[in-house]
Amino acid sequence: QVQLVESGGGLVQAGGSLRLSCAASARTFSWYSMGWFRQAPGKEREWVAAISSSADRTYYEDSVKGRFTISRDNAKNAVYLQMNSLKPEDTAVYYCARGTYSSIRFKVEEYDYWGPGTQVTVSS
Repeated sequence: QVQLVESGGGLVQAGGSLRLSCAASARTFSWYSMGWFRQAPGKEREWVAAISSSADRTYYEDSVKGRFTISRDNAKNAVYLQMNSLKPEDTAVYYCARGTYSSIRFKVEEYDYWGPGTQVTVSS
């Protein structure tokens, strides 16, 4: 069983920064890609960013390109999301998830383990 736990969410003013962390329990962490998703009230869960198992590739949803950076530390079984220049529309619950393959995945159904989420609120 794989457990993922996010941390680092909170309340921040527009233009501010937050760094989300996701700790994974599995010894096979380095075998799989990882992703971050978010879900705002009344909206579907959307993919935000993903990183390959070896961290050689990263991809971002268009609205966060240039503002968010995904990274991982396989020695620590952790993945991170650095969020800069935050906007009120970034307000959501953010989830980390494990991809089903080593290569990057983009769809919710291509992720098999999820954390409980961490709330990010950006005030205007």
